[in-house]
Amino acid sequence: MIENEITNISCVLIVKDAEHTIKKALDALEIFKDVVLYSNNSTDKTDEIAKSYSNVHLVSGDFIGFGSTKNKAATYAKNNWILSLDADEVLSKSFINNLKALKLTTNNVYSILRANYYKTTQIKHCWGNDIIVRLYNREITSFTDKKVHEFIINDNLHTQQIDGIVEHYPYSTITDFIVKLDRYSSIFAQDNVGKKSSSPLKAILNASFSFFKTYFLKRGFLDGYAGLVIAFSHMATNFYKYIKLYELNKELKEK
Repeated sequence: MIENEITNISCVLIVKDAEHTIKKALDALEIFKDVVLYSNNSTDKTDEIAKSYSNVHLVSGDFIGFGSTKNKAATYAKNNWILSLDADEVLSKSFINNLKALKLTTNNVYSILRANYYKTTQIKHCWGNDIIVRLYNREITSFTDKKVHEFIINDNLHTQQIDGIVEHYPYSTITDFIVKLDRYSSIFAQDNVGKKSSSPLKAILNASFSFFKTYFLKRGFLDGYAGLVIAFSHMATNFYKYIKLYELNKELKEK
């Protein structure tokens, strides 16, 4: 079956406290008639901003891991074709124009090309551009149920890239790095307790290699000040991932 109308696509976003990015993200989605915003107990102005858009269906619900939450959010969509986005991602006009011309087939999943920014500076080395599958038919496939590093299952499906850039603004302040590293490291530890071993030495070694890889091997130093901040954030995230896992494993053994 072949479809080529953008009206057959629902945009689905999961969000928590994204008042600094959500307006820009939703402004870029004005062409879509069905935008589902699944808000995970946001305490800032995210929900208030979302309510001002007539094409946005605001849903409140708990966060149960990235994969499972994205699958749950997709159940509120009106269409089977789901464009899964984050609240800090902005579709460019060229991307939308190419999406309009795309003929959607159920044998395919579709990937986006994402350019990453810190504040308004594009990061070309620490992160660079990445390609991620984000458009799929929910009758055919879904996200894995992984709590972190979730992805759309594309077994026996062809992957086609949609031309055009999606701009990604994951961090607007230093505080964003701190909040996200705490959240992601906790999810990682909880997801791997009793499954993966850890130790203070492992935490230190992983953190040290992460900084070395980001700042030197990936030439993050060429990204200037932002590169240093990102490399240090990667280091801290890896340290707390494994030190939190070490503590949880220790508590599990004591029980």
